[in-house]
Amino acid sequence: MNVSVSPDAGDGGLFGRPLFDDPSARALSRVGVVDVGSNSVRLVVFDGAARSPAYFYNEKIMCALGAGLSDTGHLNPEGRVRALESLRRFQRLAEGMGLSDLSVVATAAVRDATDGPDFCADVLRETGLNVRVIDGREEARLSAQGVLLGWPGSYGLVCDIGGSSMELAEISDGIVGKRVTSDLGPLKLQTVKGGKKGRRNHIKAVMEHLQTEMGLQRDRLFLVGGSWRAIARIDMHRRGYLLNVLHEYRMSPQSVQRTVKYIKEHDNHDALRGACGISSARMTLVPLAAEVLARLVKAFRPKDIAVSSYGIREGMLYEQMPQRLRDRDPLIEACRFAEAKDARMPGFGKLLYQFIEPIFKSAPLPRKRLIKAACLLHDVSWRAHPDYRAEVCFDNATRANLGGLKHSERIFLGLALLHRYTNKREGTHFEGLYDLIDEKMQRDAEILGKAMRFGAMLWMEKDAERGEFRWFPKKRELELRLSADAMPLFGEVAEARLNSLASSLNATVTVKKRRQP
Repeated sequence: MNVSVSPDAGDGGLFGRPLFDDPSARALSRVGVVDVGSNSVRLVVFDGAARSPAYFYNEKIMCALGAGLSDTGHLNPEGRVRALESLRRFQRLAEGMGLSDLSVVATAAVRDATDGPDFCADVLRETGLNVRVIDGREEARLSAQGVLLGWPGSYGLVCDIGGSSMELAEISDGIVGKRVTSDLGPLKLQTVKGGKKGRRNHIKAVMEHLQTEMGLQRDRLFLVGGSWRAIARIDMHRRGYLLNVLHEYRMSPQSVQRTVKYIKEHDNHDALRGACGISSARMTLVPLAAEVLARLVKAFRPKDIAVSSYGIREGMLYEQMPQRLRDRDPLIEACRFAEAKDARMPGFGKLLYQFIEPIFKSAPLPRKRLIKAACLLHDVSWRAHPDYRAEVCFDNATRANLGGLKHSERIFLGLALLHRYTNKREGTHFEGLYDLIDEKMQRDAEILGKAMRFGAMLWMEKDAERGEFRWFPKKRELELRLSADAMPLFGEVAEARLNSLASSLNATVTVKKRRQP
């Protein structure tokens, strides 16, 4: 994807100069990685802004390489055939996409199996792909780095569950600390002797060992892995939660325990699987993974729990980033990339932010971050049909693959962009989602959207003098000062939009001609 900006497009403001067009970032604009796991083999091709990449291609094949490994010591023969066929396909796909190389890692099943080296040799001979077999601590580190790709500077405990193993890693201030691996993957648990009681005792004993290794962990618990995501889908279903986005979905420890009980008491797993969109292969592992999660939460007692769609594959991409790119806000970098690629006038988002910022001068930094993101995205959906543009904006913002966004922030951003194109938000099929944020946040999103809606009317050449807002919140007075060049743009439609903004602010509005310096 060829997106570039002019040399003077740097931003010395709140978020620094964009880096997606920097040579070090362009080298990561399309990267392919393959994760050969105990349960599945997946190809992901990342594309776009390296700090917050889009999934250009994403394919998973359930191979169950680790099925029966505890009993036989060998990879599942059928899974081995399926995995090799998958890797042949992925290698050909990579060639078709023009990828110079695929990074391939294999985890617990291949590293534990006696025929793991033979499998890697077969892959190299058949496809030319070199499989890097990593140990549990390295797997934990890469998974934790995947979490850091979405949550820069975050802290807490990362738990990655695969088919044959479960890893824990401590993160603090963006650094990966202590790491440990275990055999608590659901494929391994299928072979534990002694039935339910034997499995329960085994999980408890291993978890006590993990507690000793990791120490106290009372911060956030980040869940990585397909079985955790499946449990999160069931939690959404049980709660009637309407925003079906797994990344940054939050659960409380109490909610987890209720959902584990719900899974245990649900007689018809096929019906539950269908209602939650979970594959049959994954659903067979969910009850076992749920037992592990219940014990994990009881052992470490996190303050809250966040689901991460980013894991080992994203960690492999993060591994290749220079530190100055890692330090960037993934949301802002992605929004800048989207503006440069899709907006009619790239660079106007920055000017729009500067124009409307006086209205939000007292807003805290996290809110200003969302305002900046909205301004950068305000025009990227212009190709949508006018009758549906507002809804397209809301849908894109709330469901897009964007890192660094809580669900409440997705709704705020979506509402602001919806109001960029329409005054009213009633009557859409998204109305049930609005209640995920409180009334004040809804009103603030409306004000932001209407401010952008008006500001977009003053679209001129890049360096033209438009004017400025002055906002007096105690007096509820909004003053607009327009330059002589901008006055002809203030027609009746612009005036109506300004009045609509003033109404949402519950303010009076005056318009003045700005004096030339």
